[in-house]
Amino acid sequence: MRALVIPQAAVRDEGSVEVARVWIAERGLHCALKVGMYAEAGVQRETSAWGIILADMAGHVADALSKDGMGNRAELFQAILESFIEETTAPSSALTGEAAPKVS
Repeated sequence: MRALVIPQAAVRDEGSVEVARVWIAERGLHCALKVGMYAEAGVQRETSAWGIILADMAGHVADALSKDGMGNRAELFQAILESFIEETTAPSSALTGEAAPKVS
């Protein structure tokens, strides 16, 4: 198992919350998600928060790829966005899984 390093800001902040872990294992994508953090404010707030999280993650991926010399950050971000839209429109595989027990 090759886990990533926890960012120092998350280590320093006692109020930090891990919201996603994503793994490629057994020839597929596996994830653990902490959903419902904004549920009390309604489904629109919860879905908006996840949209922001996913967009921020895409930006971080584009930044990292650009820093690794793979291209212009804006073009890389656009390519990620296009792939996201394609995958949500015509998924390459079925989603499977189940909700994990809630932890605080």
